[in-house]
Amino acid sequence: MQRIVILVSGRGSNAQAILHACTAEGWPARVVAVVSNRPGAAALEFAAQQGIATAVVDHTLHASREAFDAALMQVIDGFAPDLVLLAGFMRILTDGFVQHYAGRLLNIHPSLLPAFAGLHTHRRAIEAGCKLAGATVHLVTPTLDHGPIVAQAVVPVRPDDTPQALAERVLEAEHRLYPLAVGWWVRGELRLDGGVVHHTGEESQLLLPA
Repeated sequence: MQRIVILVSGRGSNAQAILHACTAEGWPARVVAVVSNRPGAAALEFAAQQGIATAVVDHTLHASREAFDAALMQVIDGFAPDLVLLAGFMRILTDGFVQHYAGRLLNIHPSLLPAFAGLHTHRRAIEAGCKLAGATVHLVTPTLDHGPIVAQAVVPVRPDDTPQALAERVLEAEHRLYPLAVGWWVRGELRLDGGVVHHTGEESQLLLPA
């Protein structure tokens, strides 16, 4: 039974989607902890209601990113995870942290990477005249919002879209995409070959609009 730790900073809607799928689909895994850098994160309350362990490592109490990441690693490792998921975790992680969890650290980003890494993805996509936006699940590497792509979801950009409206539809797609990708991972259905992630059963790694 694989052990999953989820890192969050806010309400944790992706964490909730993953928790639901883990139970509903009978994954050979369980979420053993939800950890946040913000004491008031709503995701912590939800996790506690589900009987899942929670922890807080407040980044404001640490003098440097390195000190924060070291404290965070100590807490995470206490749960002995096989997989660590970034689910709206709004911290840039140090190379040392990423390397410590190399090969078992996944993130979801609200764009079709490698386009629009970083923040303000929806505004930037609209301003660039993109006709498609979306989300990407990828393995985390030291380069921000890069790393082998596990799966992507496509969301059309409407002519009258605002960043907020587009963000809401992309988030809906994320709630389908992230559990799908994590389910593949814990069932051993993915392989990394030459920096490219493949599904061993040749399932499509691209989700089209529902």
